[in-house]
Amino acid sequence: MGTQLREIGGSDESEPRKVELPEDPDILDIKNFKDYSFRKEGFFQIDRNTLVPGTAVHFSVMRQKLTRFETVVKAGDDSPVVLSRDLLAKLTTDRANEIVIEKSALPLYSAYLNSLQDTSGLPENEAMKRKALVLKENSKILMKDLLENPRSGEKIKEVRNIVNTVTDSLLENRDMIYSMITLSKYDYYTYTHCVNVATLSIGLGVAAGLDKETVHLLGTGAMLHDIGKTNIPPEILNKQGSLDDYEYKRIQEHVNEGEMILRGHKDIPGETYDAVLQHHEKLSGKGYPRRLKGAEIRLFGRIAAIADCYDALTTERPYKKAFSPFEALKIISKETVHYDAALLALFIRMLGKVSGQ
Repeated sequence: MGTQLREIGGSDESEPRKVELPEDPDILDIKNFKDYSFRKEGFFQIDRNTLVPGTAVHFSVMRQKLTRFETVVKAGDDSPVVLSRDLLAKLTTDRANEIVIEKSALPLYSAYLNSLQDTSGLPENEAMKRKALVLKENSKILMKDLLENPRSGEKIKEVRNIVNTVTDSLLENRDMIYSMITLSKYDYYTYTHCVNVATLSIGLGVAAGLDKETVHLLGTGAMLHDIGKTNIPPEILNKQGSLDDYEYKRIQEHVNEGEMILRGHKDIPGETYDAVLQHHEKLSGKGYPRRLKGAEIRLFGRIAAIADCYDALTTERPYKKAFSPFEALKIISKETVHYDAALLALFIRMLGKVSGQ
């Protein structure tokens, strides 16, 4: 079977384009891929940098390649494995691979993250990176829990608390943002995307000079911006081919679905809704769901839209090569017809240190 082409574009990119779809039987077989769409929910994407040489893990670690999962480190609660550099090299030989663990291992992974919190023997810069990494991974775990139970008031409170921690951390040290964002990953995981968009939005809010309380509200809305995707069938969210009209409309409905979910939480401040409702709106009026124009799009919506677009551009999929940070910033810098020019300029300056990656 030859190489197939998929047309992509719309809200995640400035212009439609054709890209090569890898020749892989699991992707090209619709039934197998539909099965994978559900199966992947049983795994959790981890940052490979959390696996520190010389530390012991009590959970198995797998490498994801396209739709397949391969165990590289086989461990358990009663059979820990000490991570050697050679063993870690097996996980990192192919940068396109995701590193995942089974969802059932999350409590053990959380305990492992806690063991990394002691940074007393590390240089200051390395300690900061470790702190950021642990905060990011804990945020992802929380968001995965929330997305599986979006009406949990307790999880919403935890989200607000962890956003406050991220806000404080970035106000204290703006360079933490470079360790908090996850770049160029192979497969799309909504909880990772939510943490990335929240981190980028908080960073941009800080760069724009917003006060702490306002940044916290912005970050909360950005962290919850895709909560409505919990009501979209996974086979549509994860589809590797072109979306038909019905599927595209269902994807767009995640914005209104998110609003309905949040309306059920009385302790969510009204200001946070702008990031949820407007992160796909464009100044040109070509966004969705309300086709708002110019001043109709509020500050939180403008910021979340830029963060959402950048993370989409730098996320790799089986059917779409990830753009480098430099390429992504180059693309969105030209989109002043869609995005706020002043905020774009701040965003580009903020991410200048990663633009060469």
